[in-house]
Amino acid sequence: MRRPPVGSTRSRGPWPRWLPRDAWTVDIGVTLLVQAAVTMPFVVPRSPGLPPATWAAYGLTTLTVLPLVARRRAPVAVLLAVLAAGALYRFGVDGPGQPLPYTGLVAFYTVAELSSPRPRLAVAALVLAAVFPSVAWNTGEARELLFSLFVFAAAYAFGRFTHTRKAYIRAMEDRARQLEVTHRIEAEQAAARERARIAREMHDILSHAVSLMIVQAEAGPVAVRSAPERAEAAFDAISETGRDAMVQLRRMLGVLREDGHGGPPPPRAPQPALAELPELLDRVRSGGPEVTCTVTGTPGPLPADTGATVYRIVQEALTNVVKHARASRVTVELDHSPTELTVTVTDDGRGPGSTTGLGLIGIRERAAAHAGTARAGAGPGGRGFQVLVVLPVAPSPEL
Repeated sequence: MRRPPVGSTRSRGPWPRWLPRDAWTVDIGVTLLVQAAVTMPFVVPRSPGLPPATWAAYGLTTLTVLPLVARRRAPVAVLLAVLAAGALYRFGVDGPGQPLPYTGLVAFYTVAELSSPRPRLAVAALVLAAVFPSVAWNTGEARELLFSLFVFAAAYAFGRFTHTRKAYIRAMEDRARQLEVTHRIEAEQAAARERARIAREMHDILSHAVSLMIVQAEAGPVAVRSAPERAEAAFDAISETGRDAMVQLRRMLGVLREDGHGGPPPPRAPQPALAELPELLDRVRSGGPEVTCTVTGTPGPLPADTGATVYRIVQEALTNVVKHARASRVTVELDHSPTELTVTVTDDGRGPGSTTGLGLIGIRERAAAHAGTARAGAGPGGRGFQVLVVLPVAPSPEL
């Protein structure tokens, strides 16, 4: 049978549920140790002038020790039982005395450790009051009085010290558990954010590529009959778009793949940059609507993550145009100012539709990640559709 772990409250058989088995073992061991201590005066040779040690006296001495087995369950009751048995021994039999009140000290220590303040202080006052008549009945000497007060005060102090130490250990264990839970929650949140980011990237790559290939494939049969050279260009565009999507997917999956054989890490290519935006516009333009791009203001250096975000926002906006707008013309505007970059994508298509699709949600999330804003709705004059994103940028340092 497996032994319960230390501190476990599970129990079987006669063991009470409130007390771990290890605590019972300790209490039984303490009881046996005290019993051995109080037995010594009965086994060592005695002076001929002293009364002999009797079995009745030894049995009554053992009776003062037995309550210690239950000292954790009822500390105050055990101490009172020990004091009562001790008084009966002192006044009822003429047996050998003890160099120290072992049972009383252990019981008083347990009260100081486990009892709540009110009964603990009441018992402390009772013990203090009992010390004086006990010393007066024995020798009446100041030395014995001071020694008795000292040992009982030491037992009380050790009990309070043990209580404080256990409380500190419990607090540290609780703190460690809370930190573990906090770290696990933070790890799960980080994993969720990473999954959301990967989902956005996958959506942007696949949605853009598949949308362009569908549009170009649909235009292919018509071009074959009317303009074979345009059909060839459409098929080339489909092939190029597919290859580009595969390259980006391999790049992303290579980062995610874990190499469990100790080999070199997978290659990690950078995210698309703002400088690659003309290539994106050419791919859309080759098989879809006419796309124009205007840049105003003074372009300054952008952080790599901001440039990748602008690329992905324009890519998703153009993908929505190709998939849903049925537009013939799209305008991409980049307006640079010292403190922000405004990205506007406007088409002349069939106008506002849903503004809660995954693509638009991804655009808003990308903008929010850079402390920016995103708005999507009807274009100027209520015609077409417009996506407007404002991203703050750090001002250029003065030279």
